[in-house]
Amino acid sequence: MWLMRLLGVLTLLTVGGGVAAYVLTRNPKYLVFSWRLFRYAILVALLFFALLILERVAVIPV
Repeated sequence: MWLMRLLGVLTLLTVGGGVAAYVLTRNPKYLVFSWRLFRYAILVALLFFALLILERVAVIPV
């Protein structure tokens, strides 16, 4: 779980850095990069949470 938190913080810093780079340089490639990274991060987070919920709902006997 600590790995997911670390990846979340790094993702937020990277997206924020991309937006800051866009504000400073007005180069749209930084904004496109930030938006794409944000979308993929949301997708990965939703899949991760879906797996956690599935783990709780589907009790698999060992």
